Amino acid sequence: MSTKKSRRAPMASGYSEAGASITRRSMKGFTATSGSPNEDITRNNDSLRQRSRILYMSSSVATAAINTNRTKIIGCGLALNSAIDRMTLGLTPEAAKDWQRKTEAEFRIWAGKKQTCDAIGMNTFEGLQQLALKSWLLSGDVFPVLKHYPRTPLSPYSLRIHLVEADRVRTPPDFATALFGPGGIVPEDHPGSGHKIYDGVEVDELGQVVAYYIGSSYPHEYSTDKDTYTRVEVYGRKTGLPNILHVMDSERPDQYRGVPYLAQVIEPLLQLRRYTESELMAALVQSFFTAWIETDTDPSQIPFNEVGDGIDDGEDSGEAQDEDDSEYQLGPGVVTHLKPGEKVQFGNPNIPTSSFDAFIKTFCKQIGAALELPYDVLIKEFNSSYSASRGALLEAWEAFKMRRAWFVSAFCQPIYEVWLAEAVALGRIKAPGFFDDPLIRAAWCGANWIGPVQGQLDPLKEAKAANVLIDRGIKTHGQVTREMGSGDWETNIEQVTRENEMLAKARTAGKGPDPAGSIVNGKTNEL
Repeated sequence: MSTKKSRRAPMASGYSEAGASITRRSMKGFTATSGSPNEDITRNNDSLRQRSRILYMSSSVATAAINTNRTKIIGCGLALNSAIDRMTLGLTPEAAKDWQRKTEAEFRIWAGKKQTCDAIGMNTFEGLQQLALKSWLLSGDVFPVLKHYPRTPLSPYSLRIHLVEADRVRTPPDFATALFGPGGIVPEDHPGSGHKIYDGVEVDELGQVVAYYIGSSYPHEYSTDKDTYTRVEVYGRKTGLPNILHVMDSERPDQYRGVPYLAQVIEPLLQLRRYTESELMAALVQSFFTAWIETDTDPSQIPFNEVGDGIDDGEDSGEAQDEDDSEYQLGPGVVTHLKPGEKVQFGNPNIPTSSFDAFIKTFCKQIGAALELPYDVLIKEFNSSYSASRGALLEAWEAFKMRRAWFVSAFCQPIYEVWLAEAVALGRIKAPGFFDDPLIRAAWCGANWIGPVQGQLDPLKEAKAANVLIDRGIKTHGQVTREMGSGDWETNIEQVTRENEMLAKARTAGKGPDPAGSIVNGKTNEL
């Protein structure tokens, strides 16, 4: 006699009964797969870019999201504030300050004119910053190419920046393979033979980016010119300086192309635009005060009133008149006689609906959360309490600071270091040891980039809080000055000192009042 033991099914545990469940009714239809960054991102980037740009052009919420980032992160431009490591360089504070002032003034010669910094002569360095940031957000990445043009008496520097939009960096058609989608492999008769290419980004055997391929035209451009491709190596072989920069935000390891800022909210933005347009059109129709004529008479026998004023003055009034007799015209002071069996029925579509405002706000809150822009900041509506509005500004400012730090490290600082190398090589700036020791070079290249400061809802409260932080040693005068006024504290002190000397002379001569809060002989009058 044999006995048969029954096996118990293995018990589900952990995520098998949660997000990874295949037995729960709510999860059965939720089948998700994810491939490599090349499959998930690079293959879809062309569609994401085109849709992102169209939404920016046609959706007010998308436009607000992009422009708000541009204004808060860059504003009128990030200004160079040289901050060398004087301890490493062995300089006195006075010598370091003099060097920094001269370098900043020299940098303005290059950065302040369109023809001296922009390869196409359209933007100053501040304008290039704005354009690069906006292109990064719209397209997912942007490529500043560092070129060198002949020097002129008014332009002592050869460095020029040429911004290349994301679409132009792509894999040449004869390199492409079906396996890599928009990527491919470099053929044997080309530099970098055997290297893989991911949508125009060439990587070596170790996965490091070594070059970019730039097309002479856009992929969707109507042109009779033959499309050619230029291979630009990341770093110069002799100098080691960058030839091209890549401004992007990575969201996955082994990712070589960026994702547009609006990618995750393209669908809700599109649906919100459609809903808004539908409500607008319905409200527009309602504003026409449309009416219908109901009648029990045979339509073929109805002698409807004619459209027009009924006056023939023999002159062309310049207005188009409808020749259809089956219409009435409404106008001020007009009395229209209806025939027997006729009555007027006015339309009343009740547009916009009562839930329109609440629906729009809910959608904008969800979109803003995904874009790290609180609703108040995204829509520019600060109707909440002081605490709520301040909380929204603080939350948004954290995202702005993060993106500014990314942008500075990917755009401003590398360009400044290339410019400084040229300035030192030309002898316009003295920096001993610059080309001899990487540590010394890094000490000379130290810099802060000053931009728009965080908005203030109650300046007096925040100024008092800043004083407390300074008194407790938590922050310095320089930090507070940069955060609240985007200036330089030492420069401010020098200016205030000169102003107070002038005021002191004016008071001595009896020509001016003693202003509250002025600094005289090292003392500050209390407010």
